[in-house]
Amino acid sequence: MKITRTNASNPDFIKLVARLDAYLTITDGDEHDFYDQYNKLDNIKYVIVLYENEKPVGCGAIKEYKPGVMEVKRMYTDPDFRGKGIATKILTELENWARELSAHKCILETGHRQIEAVGLYKKNNYKIAENYGQYKDVENSICFEKIL
Repeated sequence: MKITRTNASNPDFIKLVARLDAYLTITDGDEHDFYDQYNKLDNIKYVIVLYENEKPVGCGAIKEYKPGVMEVKRMYTDPDFRGKGIATKILTELENWARELSAHKCILETGHRQIEAVGLYKKNNYKIAENYGQYKDVENSICFEKIL
């Protein structure tokens, strides 16, 4: 496995995110347009792509939410490669990068319907937090935080 730090213009990241969005279109149902507006790639500077045998199989990103706090975004693992610890490797690398950027905390939002994602974050010591920002009053949203 090879982990690459890049940015949102990386073609492999763009392809993986397109697959993520196709999946979320189905799981989010009528709420997809609401979530999609907050998942644009324009403001994402810090991206991880994980490769297995030169094939991009997973990705994730962080962006500054406020000074000292990074928001984890666009986490995805190819379904054929799930169960191998890829998402944890990506998340760990994002946390390391956040620390290098002087962040003391990571936050994120996922949906109650994304059962695997909720499990991933709990397994990696993220704690359920009060819904923040645009997710404050969104019933399907579940927010997490981790002190780095």
